[in-house]
Amino acid sequence: MADKPVYWNEATRMLAARDPVLEALIARCDCLVPGSRGDAFSTLARAIVGQQISVKAAQSVWLRLSERLGAISPQSLATARRPALRKCGLSVQKSNYLKDLANRFLDGGLDPHRWHDLTDEVLIAELTQVKGIGRWTAEMFLIFYLGRPDVLPVADIGLQRAMRLSYNRGRPLTLNRMYRIGSTWAPWRSVATWYMWRSLDPLPPQR
Repeated sequence: MADKPVYWNEATRMLAARDPVLEALIARCDCLVPGSRGDAFSTLARAIVGQQISVKAAQSVWLRLSERLGAISPQSLATARRPALRKCGLSVQKSNYLKDLANRFLDGGLDPHRWHDLTDEVLIAELTQVKGIGRWTAEMFLIFYLGRPDVLPVADIGLQRAMRLSYNRGRPLTLNRMYRIGSTWAPWRSVATWYMWRSLDPLPPQR
């Protein structure tokens, strides 16, 4: 089980006091917390590798990359030949995405040491400049890797489904309604999102 973020207990107390739906979920699932693995570069690289394929297939590609490159790093990916990446199961497009990511880490375009000074929206804008990283991937990175407490990923299908079931009797919710519900969760919207996900799947994801 992952260690709880330092803000987790305060967040759950406030959310439970404000929202009866979350109060019930927190009482049922309070032992579960989000977890992450790896460094910033490998976390983002894994996200690119895993796009539009199953978890099992993504892990297989990642293992083949590890075997061919040794350590997966900005340097090893930037210098890898594209035919070698293709032999690991990567498409031409994903190979290009990974090289773009690697080069941005190498040239300082992406610098994890300065991310703690950036707001969520500024950091999302910076990450989405990388080919193959969209807003959803950036939001997942903020929640799971950086532990940002107040991210509301309204485009996430799981969150949409959970909020629909919990707040609208299964009927679709507009994005504006999701934002209105989410406004009552601030400044702990990442934590509320986590419990929404848990209402659908009790196993904590690892990003």
